[in-house]
Amino acid sequence: MTGSIRLYVTASLAAGEIVQASAAQAHYLATVMRRSVGDTVRVFNGRDGEFSGRIEALRRDRAALRIEQQVRAQVEEPDVWLLFALLKRDATDLVVRAATELGVADLHPVITERSNTHRMNAERLSAIAIEAAEQCDRLTIPRLHPLFPMSARLVDWPSGRRLFATLERSDAPHLSPAPVRLADPGPAALLVGPEGGFAPAELDALRAHPFVTAVSLGPRILRAETACIAGLALLQGMRGA
Repeated sequence: MTGSIRLYVTASLAAGEIVQASAAQAHYLATVMRRSVGDTVRVFNGRDGEFSGRIEALRRDRAALRIEQQVRAQVEEPDVWLLFALLKRDATDLVVRAATELGVADLHPVITERSNTHRMNAERLSAIAIEAAEQCDRLTIPRLHPLFPMSARLVDWPSGRRLFATLERSDAPHLSPAPVRLADPGPAALLVGPEGGFAPAELDALRAHPFVTAVSLGPRILRAETACIAGLALLQGMRGA
């Protein structure tokens, strides 16, 4: 089944079931990928693992998939969140796509004092996350949370989850690359600020939270989207994920 088309669906999956694909998926199968009735696909829903299936019926705007057998059981994935200052559209798209590929469980876009945009198309970003998950072989879709001010997002921070805040031009310790491992790879999150960094009042507020650990990504000043990718890769490597 390696290399076959993967589709995310919301329906429950079990051998013998018929699952209806969305209109967009039907168009993708029929028009973009030139598939036809009887061709194989792989299907996952984030709960039941991954199943092989076959196209039972196909038109340009609808498709039915017959589920055959489970090919991968559902497994626990890394419990890592990404909090990132919302960026302009193309940069935010890149962050969502890359974070999905890097195994992030939850995406928390936030507004900071120096954010250069305050509007988010949640439907578009969810579609990007689904497409990235389909392509990278992960079994879940990251949860995309509503846009909130950073200060509000940190008010009810869950107990036991460490927040690694990336601070540029600081003497904070570097996130260490693998093979260094965290002694306690429990729930964690990465926070990346906007272009221009956090405002002084925001830095003071972050340092006042006991669950926040300030970290550096190195001596160079990175674009915000680059910092998200680099930070997540380092954090997941430290966690062995």
